[in-house]
Amino acid sequence: MSYKIFTINPGSTSTKIALFDGEKELFSANVRHEADKLKTYATVSDQLPYREETIMNELAKAGIDLSEADAFCGRGGGLLAVEGGTYSVNETLLDHATAGANGVQHPAQLGPQLAKKFADKYGKKAYVVNPPDTDELQDVARVTGIKGVYRNVHLHALNLKETAIRHAASQGKKYEEQNYIVCHIGGGTSISAHRQGLMVDGYDIVGGEGPMTPTRCGAVPMAEAVRYMDKTGKTVKEMLGFCMKNGGFVDHLGTSDAIEVTRMAANGNQEAALVWEAMIYQINKAIGSMASVLEGKVDGILLGGGMVHNRDLVKAIEKTNGWIAPVYAYPGEFEMEAMASGVIRVLEGKEALKEYTGIPRWRGFGF
Repeated sequence: MSYKIFTINPGSTSTKIALFDGEKELFSANVRHEADKLKTYATVSDQLPYREETIMNELAKAGIDLSEADAFCGRGGGLLAVEGGTYSVNETLLDHATAGANGVQHPAQLGPQLAKKFADKYGKKAYVVNPPDTDELQDVARVTGIKGVYRNVHLHALNLKETAIRHAASQGKKYEEQNYIVCHIGGGTSISAHRQGLMVDGYDIVGGEGPMTPTRCGAVPMAEAVRYMDKTGKTVKEMLGFCMKNGGFVDHLGTSDAIEVTRMAANGNQEAALVWEAMIYQINKAIGSMASVLEGKVDGILLGGGMVHNRDLVKAIEKTNGWIAPVYAYPGEFEMEAMASGVIRVLEGKEALKEYTGIPRWRGFGF
């Protein structure tokens, strides 16, 4: 028996939707929302009726009948940290997504809310799979040099884990039996270490860790950042903006377009060439660090995300880190497929359904 799953992935000014019959994609669309209209809403969750309406209009235009769907799955934003897996959208999960319990206002909060709306409408169930706050860190990875400041993890968990699952299957292996360094390289870049099915280390890409990206500053020297604030008068809010949307290429070169940056470099712009090279350098350093986490026992380095379409970038990673393990490129992302696959694994009994309790996976060391 194959299951039909409708998946929903809200972005800043659009919402990706797709209907799957097992592994087969029956329909997909990127539903655009008016940016000026979105600005009129005080919170992300206030956008819910408008987003639902525009999605319904798109489905009607395409002649898609969702009454045939067996389940609905949304991107799981706004939640407290959980272990990886597939979760049913219960009342606690829905409340946390609506409020943004993790303190980060992001369109992904609308994923569980929209999935529940559609599920209730058609008398089915709603799910989330490997939400952005998936936390499987080993304890030693949480400690910093400041008591009371501990490392969180914010990564492209959905795409990272799906890439690893799919790669393992392509090799005739099980994800739970392999060790991988898995990367998502795009507007935000996640570098993570996966040991036998658990993502045991990675960078807090929301908190200013990891490599520089087109929109994010990545790791910077703390003392220099503090001096920079004092010298420029930047506020905490402005500094946090460098971590998410105003750092990286944007601050150096005034653009978040990686293709444009490579074009600038090719045309002799020395700053663009140096910044591009520095980003790749930092990605390679981060990959090397995850090899140490896995004690050199690495079955593969897996590359996903939009910038992996750039063959020069892939070649640079192969040249620098190919000695650690074979490098495999999976350009783009599997996010829509990952949501459908996660739900199907549960419906087929291959994976246990998890219950969101609202209790974060890690609550301190107790000392």
